[in-house]
Amino acid sequence: MSMRLAVVALSGGLLGMSALVLSTAPAAHAAPSAPATARLPDPTAGPGGQGSRTPLVVAHRGASGYAPENTLAAVDKADQLGVDWVENDVQRTKDGELIVMHDATLDRTTDVEEVFPGRAPWKVSDFTSREIARLDAGSSFSEAYAGERVPTLRQFLDRLERNGQRLLLELKVPAQYPGIEGQTLRALDRAGWLDGRAASRLVIQSFDASAVKTVHNLRPAVRTGYLGNPEAAELPGYAQFVDQINPRHSAVTKEYVRQVQRVRGAHGNRLEVNTWTVDDDSTARQVLAAGVDGIISNKPDVALRAIRG
Repeated sequence: MSMRLAVVALSGGLLGMSALVLSTAPAAHAAPSAPATARLPDPTAGPGGQGSRTPLVVAHRGASGYAPENTLAAVDKADQLGVDWVENDVQRTKDGELIVMHDATLDRTTDVEEVFPGRAPWKVSDFTSREIARLDAGSSFSEAYAGERVPTLRQFLDRLERNGQRLLLELKVPAQYPGIEGQTLRALDRAGWLDGRAASRLVIQSFDASAVKTVHNLRPAVRTGYLGNPEAAELPGYAQFVDQINPRHSAVTKEYVRQVQRVRGAHGNRLEVNTWTVDDDSTARQVLAAGVDGIISNKPDVALRAIRG
């Protein structure tokens, strides 16, 4: 999620490059492992769903506080912690492959500067999927994850499917990738993610309202979220094509949450508020007291503890 920010969009109704094996996280990033029985009750409609007032937790870029962000290792770590919902970011390579990557450039999270030293600024869109498959996306986080790869969207979806997890998918800078909305929907469809289970396990969100609207127009059944905090007077307009309004945690107040939740969204349920990125106990307690429907976190175990009291 971005502006170097993290996001969250969940929904009450809404909200490879190679097969990778999860390594044990190093002590510096260690997180307690939670048994599957520790999972929170799962609303029928999705994250923060109308069927339950228990807020849900989404692992931001996977459990990225404990494993390299947006990798299959981070997906598996979230699963180990008992977190069903995983957020990711989707971008497009030079040869048209959808990959999971937060930044528009590859240098922060991979060894691209070493592998391709003469190709600054190392934009995702300047590299083919085969070239990106060569990159190490784990060592910059910890040597324990050396060799972790940048997954394609299909690899990411397959890992979620294997684990029985759900997806909050963010379209990154869609204006840079014309047609990515339709391409992403087609990829989801091919992978079986737009079947009858979509309402309970998929949400698509973006900071770009026009991209969210395009997704809604192309596949009205898909749950969607807008990343931001529109003024109260603007909410009815957004509600024509979104199910969630997902602000940064610093913008969350009890009154704003109430204003959002008074409005009915694109699928007839009240709009939901899912906030990001919440990584400490005090902030988690604060947004819970404000009445949010969901929390997205790099350290989802922190949010889980706050919800359980």
